[in-house]
Amino acid sequence: MTTTLVTGATRGLGFEVTRRLVGAGHTVYLGARDLRRGADAAAEIGATPILLDTTDGDSIAAAVDRLRDEVGALDVLVNNAGIAGDQRPPAESTIDDLRLVFDTNVFGAAAVLTAFTPLLEVSSAPVVVNVSSGVGSLALNAGPHTRWSMLAYPMSKAALNMLTIQYARAFPRWRINSASPGPTATDFVAPREGLPTAEQLRAAGVKVNTVQEGAEIIVRLATSGSDGPSGTFVGNEGPVPW
Repeated sequence: MTTTLVTGATRGLGFEVTRRLVGAGHTVYLGARDLRRGADAAAEIGATPILLDTTDGDSIAAAVDRLRDEVGALDVLVNNAGIAGDQRPPAESTIDDLRLVFDTNVFGAAAVLTAFTPLLEVSSAPVVVNVSSGVGSLALNAGPHTRWSMLAYPMSKAALNMLTIQYARAFPRWRINSASPGPTATDFVAPREGLPTAEQLRAAGVKVNTVQEGAEIIVRLATSGSDGPSGTFVGNEGPVPW
């Protein structure tokens, strides 16, 4: 039995990843800030709902205690919970914007990973997938053709990638990677003032994945086992430059 935890899993990529992993035979705990919504989502796909707010230390500790009591180990952690924030350009961003996005995308992911480390260490083949984004690539942002002009969200994903690198070095037995689903038709590309919609991106020649397509790389890494890569940043089409 492979025990898996997916954070932020009531909708979008998290829900699809959970559905796919249940189908692959994993026992999946579906992490949700709202347990009622989590229970509804879990019942639809055969997962187990668990209350987990990645910005709340007490919530994380309670989730760790529950998994320790019920299964004793964690084989796969998918750090999916994240927010887009207001996606303001640098000149309009505020420190409050940064704090809000970092609280979930960086500090929340780090808090979950740190708290579940003892249960991952008990696993015979621990796997961690940090759901990142190509917007967090320093190399792509520094290129002359970058489309992005945001501050908080790209910074948070770049920091999340560093979390992957450092943990991969510190825990060589683990398989820990950053996954880039690419532009995907979820709430993250919902219409926002000053930002293109998914339809506008497609019209401009930018490939926007379905949720099923975006989830593919996350599922692939989550099911890689001990033979998979570690310390990499990868999308559906191959490595993403750091």
